[in-house]
Amino acid sequence: MRNIKIFVFLLAGTLMLNAQKAEAPDQSYDLGAKIEEMTISDGGTVILATNEGLAGIKPGQDGLLFNFTDYGKINPETELEIVTGAPYAIVSKAAFGVGMVKKRSIIDYISGGIIFSTEKNGWKSVGMTKLLISQNRLMVTGQRKVGKLFPQALVMYDLSTGKELSQYIFKGTKAVMGIPLVLSDGIIVPTTKGLMKVDMNSGNVLWENELKYIGWMVADKTEKDIYAFAATSNRKNTKIYKITANGASAWADEKKVKGNVTNFEILPQGLAVVSDVADSGKKGLGKLASAAAESKITLLSASTGDDLWEKAPKTKGYVQHFYIMDDGILFGIKEGGINKVSFDGQPLFKKPLKTGPNILTMATTPQGLIYITSEDANIVNLETGDQVWQKPLKFKRANLVCSDYDKKGDRYLILADEKLFSIDANSGTSELLAEADFEGKEDPTDIEVRDSGILLTSDQNMMLLDRSGKKMWHEYKRAPGKSAFGAILAGAVALASAAASASAAYEAGGERNYIGQYTARGERLNNLAQGMANVSNASVQEMLKRFNATSATKNAQFVLTKLDSGVGLVKLNKDTGNVEKEILIEDKKPEYKVDKFGGMLYYKATDKTIYAYDLKK
Repeated sequence: MRNIKIFVFLLAGTLMLNAQKAEAPDQSYDLGAKIEEMTISDGGTVILATNEGLAGIKPGQDGLLFNFTDYGKINPETELEIVTGAPYAIVSKAAFGVGMVKKRSIIDYISGGIIFSTEKNGWKSVGMTKLLISQNRLMVTGQRKVGKLFPQALVMYDLSTGKELSQYIFKGTKAVMGIPLVLSDGIIVPTTKGLMKVDMNSGNVLWENELKYIGWMVADKTEKDIYAFAATSNRKNTKIYKITANGASAWADEKKVKGNVTNFEILPQGLAVVSDVADSGKKGLGKLASAAAESKITLLSASTGDDLWEKAPKTKGYVQHFYIMDDGILFGIKEGGINKVSFDGQPLFKKPLKTGPNILTMATTPQGLIYITSEDANIVNLETGDQVWQKPLKFKRANLVCSDYDKKGDRYLILADEKLFSIDANSGTSELLAEADFEGKEDPTDIEVRDSGILLTSDQNMMLLDRSGKKMWHEYKRAPGKSAFGAILAGAVALASAAASASAAYEAGGERNYIGQYTARGERLNNLAQGMANVSNASVQEMLKRFNATSATKNAQFVLTKLDSGVGLVKLNKDTGNVEKEILIEDKKPEYKVDKFGGMLYYKATDKTIYAYDLKK
């Protein structure tokens, strides 16, 4: 299933509350069908795949929000997409008939309504459904019934109501090839015969050209300069075309870049492009003759398309971070390394900065650029590339690095290798603040600066330090035996829904390639959805409420452990470590999910029944 799973634990059994007696759930849901998979969506709706279809449960609401059985049993892996950062579930089903007929429905899982279905809207097959979140529109292409025929069509729908807004029917044998580009005065459609711009209100074709095999396009903010991208016949390189607002070629010839384009930015100087060249798979002399497996960065002239750089910056790896600065382009390499180049191709750093691999964080601070990798951290002077801290912090364990900003102390806190480092934001001096000795063979996996102190956590441990690093309390809840866990999803997916919000914000017009400032954890969460603040869709706005730092359970952590009477879930206060609630599970193989943002527990009481418990009470 393609989705984001928010702070989930997966287990199975019979539920009793308060460790004393069986307590009635806040809500009970009888699905009337066998539950096969349960997922908590970005918006908080629980989506359940059953042997009869797809159902939804809305937190705190009695009865099912929706029960979609039109297509029968849904395979979550191949037939369901829960859209990241948007309140929609897309169900696709291949049905046998005359050829392979594609059926598709889009469910608004916040309202429970079906906003689109191929059958009810007269589609024989669907080639593409594209959600235009910022415009509150849905674009659909494919074969649609017109009289007794099924010509190719492009239709726009209102995302809130599902109402059809406009339609264009293609004539002859034209068919949509790539992703159309929606502009303020029409839609440019890549077809098998070339590009065409259509006025969806009148149905008139505004212009056509002969550019074929275009996969996707992008326009500048004025919509006067349009760039079109097409893979070469061997799919190892990319052709780039520039056209004007009337469809004419703006460059004498197309331009080719090595590899597949993975990032880009339209600048006053032209088009900045990142393309990835894959490993050729060749060996020996053949490998030496082939292009290196790495990213290429190119800046193409806006007027001619010519490469503006005589010598492209070396990457020696894949570009993981790509930021547009006032004076040039800053980039970080996945294999390690940070560099900066001016818009005319001149190096701005004295020399490329060496770093550890896997750059987890790049952000601006008053002192310069802070970076945190899987092995080290430092602040860099953005003018020269010099390191601000005389010595970078070094870590031993690459997969356990987390950080937060202590606003009151004006310092960065970095947790790695069971050590908590404090770095003064002004002087750059660092000190070892504390060493976290967790029980149960666990290492700390998260850090949070709170009013009460500095909280370090893992699956079974919670430790609160005062601001000097002195331990105030430490709570450890021993994990149950392996048999009680069943299949466990790896802990809490840190900031998973936050990433979803950032993705949605970019879809709504947010800035993708502009570096942000390093802020405290809570501020990061609060700022993530700002790019979608003005989206008119009510369901989108309701979903975004979950992406702030004032979640119902922000002051509690839930830990699975062994209670006196059996396996259970305990609710621990983050400021005191006190147990605020216990949920006893008699069966050693229970199945339930905790929505940490919404403060709900969903328990599979039988193979057809879900109990919901409000953990905020």
